[in-house]
Amino acid sequence: MRIISILAPALLLAGGAVAGAAEAPHVLKLAVFPFELEDVSAGAGIVPPDEIDRTQLRLATEEALRLIAESGRYQLVDATAVTDPAAQAGNLRSCDGCEARMAAGLDADQSMIGIVTRIARTEYAVTYKVRDVRSGAIVGSGQTGLRMGANVAWSRGARWLIQNRLLER
Repeated sequence: MRIISILAPALLLAGGAVAGAAEAPHVLKLAVFPFELEDVSAGAGIVPPDEIDRTQLRLATEEALRLIAESGRYQLVDATAVTDPAAQAGNLRSCDGCEARMAAGLDADQSMIGIVTRIARTEYAVTYKVRDVRSGAIVGSGQTGLRMGANVAWSRGARWLIQNRLLER
C-alpha cells in the first residue's frame, strides 16, 4: 500500500506531462519566398519595374514575415538562399508549384509565395499561395484588391491578407 501512495502522484504527474505534450500544437515550418510583381497593365511592356517597385515588394515581404513570425503558428525557414533560376528571376508564380519542391529542400513543411498583380498604375491585387511541400497541393490562398492606391499600399495589402486570411484559417 505504501508503494502505491508513493507512486500514484508520480504516475499522475507523468501522465499529465504526456497529455500536455500531446496537446501542444505542431508548429509548421514555412518557407516564405519574396513577393513578386506580375505586371499585366497596359504599360507592362513599356515601363519596367523600378527601384520603387522593388522596395515596395521587399516591404510587403517583410510585413508578411513579421506577422507570421509574431503569430507563433509557424517557424519561418529562410528561403532567400534558394538559387533556383525561377526563384532568382522572381518568377515562382509561373512555375506551377516549383516553390514547394524548393521549400522541401529547406526542410520546410509548407511554402508560401506572394504576388502583387499590377492591373493599372492605381489598381493592384495582392495574393498569397501556401503549398504543402510533400504533395505540392495548395493548402491556403487569399487575395485582396487595392483600388485607387499606389505601390506603397502593397505592404498594407499583404498585412490584411496575412492577418485576415492566413492566420484566421
